[in-house]
Amino acid sequence: MDTYARLKDGTKWMWSLGDYPSLAVRLQPYAEALAAAASIEPGMRVLDVAAGDGNLALAAARRGAAVTACDLTPRMVELGRARSEATGLSIEWREADAEELPFPPAGFDVVASVFGAMFAPRPERVAAELFRVARPGGLVAMANYDGGGLMGRVSELISSFGPPPSVDLPSPFSWGDPGEVRSRFRELASSVEVNGRTGRFEFGSVEEGVEFWERTNPPLSALRALLSEEAHRDVVAALTRLFSRLNATNDGRLVLEWGYVEVLARKPGPA
Repeated sequence: MDTYARLKDGTKWMWSLGDYPSLAVRLQPYAEALAAAASIEPGMRVLDVAAGDGNLALAAARRGAAVTACDLTPRMVELGRARSEATGLSIEWREADAEELPFPPAGFDVVASVFGAMFAPRPERVAAELFRVARPGGLVAMANYDGGGLMGRVSELISSFGPPPSVDLPSPFSWGDPGEVRSRFRELASSVEVNGRTGRFEFGSVEEGVEFWERTNPPLSALRALLSEEAHRDVVAALTRLFSRLNATNDGRLVLEWGYVEVLARKPGPA
């Protein structure tokens, strides 16, 4: 098994941990915003890549699109299929790697990913695949965390306590750099629009926020499984300090604001 195959097996394990559906609820508004920005309409063919449990897929299906959703992690596919069935929406679910999508070329009007495909290890393969499966004149739409705020800082914290990576990889948060996104899409897109956006999480207190993050976030759950109890207490203390520093209010609540970019890239061809 090569390095990337082992890496992806670890990714599947990690993203099977935690209470992801509770986290997804808080991310749903940003999927709705991307569906609106992409002007998804009835009859469109939409692919949600690295879909998690289906925030963008559900948003597109509610707009009347014919939706396919895929994720690398079998557990996410199970969660997404159950979620879409519970809502009565027709969504086709597939297990799939964002670096090697199992779909024919030019099959979708909109190919989208919300805080998902950015975490695949080889961004050049992701970019090529997103455009390959979009029809000529179709749209590639992404929402990607930037690295300067909450998400990047939490990732740095986790990395500081975890084992060293098995291979040197580009930061997933480089997908949140407008210049880097334009560079990756330069040879693939006829136009690229990148807009900075702000997300927000609110909790009753810092302690409530730390408990929620620990319970729901898969990378933190994976880190807990690897560490001793003493080392895990150090992680919780560091996370508490980080959230306290980033808190946007001083009224006893915890308000965490974070940046992301909304990307709308058009594939060459007739509109």
